[in-house]
Amino acid sequence: MTHTTDRPTRRASGAVVPVLAFAGIVVAVMQTLLVPVIKDLPQLLDTSPGDATWVLTSTLLSGAVATPIMGRLGDLYGKRRLLILSLAVMVVGALVSAVTSALIPMIVGRTLQGFAMGAIPLGIGLMRDMLPRERLGSAMALMSSSIGVGGGLALPAAALVAQHTDWHALFYGAAALGVLAIALTLLAVPESPARAEGTFDLPGALGLSAGLVLFLLPITKGSDWGWTSGTTLGLFGAAAAVLLLWGVYELRTPAPLVDLRTTARPAVLFTNLASIMVGVSFYVVSLVLPQLLQLPKSTGYGLGQSMVVAGLLVAPLGLTMMVTAPVYARLSAKYGPKVTLILGMLIIGIGYGAGLGLMNAAWQSLVIAIVLGAGIGLAYSSLPALIIGAVPASETGAANGLNTLMRSIGTSVSSAVIGMVLANTANDVNGVAVPTMHGFRVSFLIATAAVAVGLVLALLLPRQQRPSNEPHLRASSEEDTNLERAEEALRGETVVRGEAVVPSEAVVRGAVLRD
Repeated sequence: MTHTTDRPTRRASGAVVPVLAFAGIVVAVMQTLLVPVIKDLPQLLDTSPGDATWVLTSTLLSGAVATPIMGRLGDLYGKRRLLILSLAVMVVGALVSAVTSALIPMIVGRTLQGFAMGAIPLGIGLMRDMLPRERLGSAMALMSSSIGVGGGLALPAAALVAQHTDWHALFYGAAALGVLAIALTLLAVPESPARAEGTFDLPGALGLSAGLVLFLLPITKGSDWGWTSGTTLGLFGAAAAVLLLWGVYELRTPAPLVDLRTTARPAVLFTNLASIMVGVSFYVVSLVLPQLLQLPKSTGYGLGQSMVVAGLLVAPLGLTMMVTAPVYARLSAKYGPKVTLILGMLIIGIGYGAGLGLMNAAWQSLVIAIVLGAGIGLAYSSLPALIIGAVPASETGAANGLNTLMRSIGTSVSSAVIGMVLANTANDVNGVAVPTMHGFRVSFLIATAAVAVGLVLALLLPRQQRPSNEPHLRASSEEDTNLERAEEALRGETVVRGEAVVPSEAVVRGAVLRD
């Protein structure tokens, strides 16, 4: 059992939210940094197309592994400290990639860059620990949306850099952004005094890491290896076995990396499952629209735009997500995050449904990006509030890390499935596979189906007993701390010599008055 310490929280300055959001955007940039040069990677690295994909796969795998682990370490040893460490590792990775054109060092650098994904749940945890309740909703919404915002803004910027300078400049730019994020964090973000008691679950971390790698590796490489190949099926089977054993261990250890009992609560479980569906829907538009925009008009359906123009037309996806954050805060304060998640899902569904008939002009792609950005922004903004409303403060970092992982799994599944669909429906033109309009429409239908599943999961969420911006254990003053101790005691969470003690309400009230 873990509890937070009772030290008073430092008052956060007005710069905390924009600085943390900026750090989240910088981290998200790593995910789409190489999108403009994907097709050129085999030539740039003097390797085969299959081996070149490891440059992208390595970042995905390390990010998935780091997210829940860094969240738990932040709960134990300080979220600001681990946030700075995440950004520092990213900077090192960017510099390693910037000075090489060889495959192995590039994979090493990209792997280090992926570790920064843990900054997202750490930032959300810092906001919960420091911000007053009236500011928490919109702040968490902005931090959660920073994944999409960074990805959307990186596309045109990276395309512009790649088109006019040496491609290594992308990594120097990423390193500079990382250094700036570290400096701003040191200047503007105080450390949270909230700590979880206990020790770090190293066996649990190793088990989860192994299980995730075994699961995500065949998802990302299945199209190259063959979905029915022995390697793919063997890795899936190994992943199932490892994750099952890991789950048994986590249920038996006193201080687990992931509290599976908490994760099994309907509010947490359905939120995490819905997060996978949102991740699927987000990545589909990121894969389809840039390709449609850049295909030559000679295909009969391509829109013939340059790399930079295509990036600019897709960028409103991220910008709309950023603008949606304050809108979410107002809606959530009045109706709750469950309603905003449902609304977001509905808007995403409308966007993809309309998109089936809006693929004939560049301006139509802009409309699709804006509508989907609004829906995804509302959905992403709702997720941390739902998680925080269902877990104790001592598990904020780990729980949000797991939720971020669920989104990453969604994008990984989306990448694999849509990649397979586009490859199987492509036309062969002079030895080059060219995606077809049929493939693009099937991809949008898959996204619509994922949204429908996510909508059902959102409807199954239980109604929260308190607004999402009122965390269970947030200690903003001595009085709040005393009341929170009383709430814990009434819930039977006081532990004496390893045994649960449930005091009477009168005793608890007396203790509060004495404090």
